[in-house]
Amino acid sequence: MKQDQLVNKTIAFVKQELKNAEGGHDWFHIERVYNTSKLLLKHEKGDSLVVQLAALLHDIADPKFHNGDETIGPTIARKFLETESIDQKTIDHVVNIIKHMSFKNSLEPDGTKFTSQELTIVQDADRLDAIGAIGIARAFNYGGYKNRELYNPTVPPNLKMTKEEYKKSTAPTINHFYEKLLLLKDKMNTKTGKKLAEERHLFMLQYLDRFYKEWNGKE
Repeated sequence: MKQDQLVNKTIAFVKQELKNAEGGHDWFHIERVYNTSKLLLKHEKGDSLVVQLAALLHDIADPKFHNGDETIGPTIARKFLETESIDQKTIDHVVNIIKHMSFKNSLEPDGTKFTSQELTIVQDADRLDAIGAIGIARAFNYGGYKNRELYNPTVPPNLKMTKEEYKKSTAPTINHFYEKLLLLKDKMNTKTGKKLAEERHLFMLQYLDRFYKEWNGKE
């Protein structure tokens, strides 16, 4: 099967799997990460097929929506890929990217145990979608989905969370900026990712400044 045909078949599969997904982790999130991954590929070296497949399949079963189970996504991705004419090395690479790209894995003492140029590209694309205007929208969309407070001045951000604490957190959405979103700029891997993150990071800082002014009645 030609690469374009395989990619199109994967797109159709992901669209079907995520047709009822939460708005911040739906097909449109996948599409943005996919498009940004291809943009990064224009400036960073990497295997195009691995990057495209990993970007398309990276959130096929986000653990947040499966009781924290981190095995479901990689399993679904592997089963799908094994039905296609793809070599085992490529399948293993894509599945390893899916297993290791999440932010919460960076909270573990030993960090990620797998790395590749393709992982850095897809991870940067995913992290770019978590910051800036889209990132803000996604954060509050998920907060609403989980019925969380927008902000609570009596609940300070936890800046030293473990992976398990992060997974179980029910903190107000504003806390998520300090616990994850504002940290992502300095966690970008690629030169291009770092550059793109700068403006989005600045926009979040401006947003927070405005948020607190309005919250406290100070125009």
